[in-house]
Amino acid sequence: MSITLTLPYPLSANRYWRPVRIGLHITIVPTKEAKAYRTQVGFLVKAAGVRQPITGRVQIDVRLYPNRPQDWQKRMRKDGAEWDDTVQCIDLDNANKVLLDSLKGVAIDDDRWVRKIVAERMEPDGEARVVVTITPMPAEKPQTALFSDFAVPNEV
Repeated sequence: MSITLTLPYPLSANRYWRPVRIGLHITIVPTKEAKAYRTQVGFLVKAAGVRQPITGRVQIDVRLYPNRPQDWQKRMRKDGAEWDDTVQCIDLDNANKVLLDSLKGVAIDDDRWVRKIVAERMEPDGEARVVVTITPMPAEKPQTALFSDFAVPNEV
């Protein structure tokens, strides 16, 4: 059973983490903004009816919708089908990292279980948001032929 969630537009990874000096060492910690985003995602996941995170292997599908600017029609007339390339949008890889960290413990058990990510930047059609679909992935049988290479030879 898949879960589809419409969530707020994610923070850039550049605004998600900040360096903190602890003694002689510097460590990276989430910002207040990052903690607020995680809290908001957690609330929306619960509001969507998710009571327990999906455990085990999962596939994550991400559709990132940047905010449609007020001058979108002008951009469309000028640039045609490529008008949305002029719209400011965070990088997909930054969005994925922030999303996975925010979903951890509320929609998925841990991001280490993510086996497949499909991410796409969508054409802006209104407010900025991200639509995430999480699908459990059953473990496939291992290729038993691979194990024959590791067989212990018979001792003579």
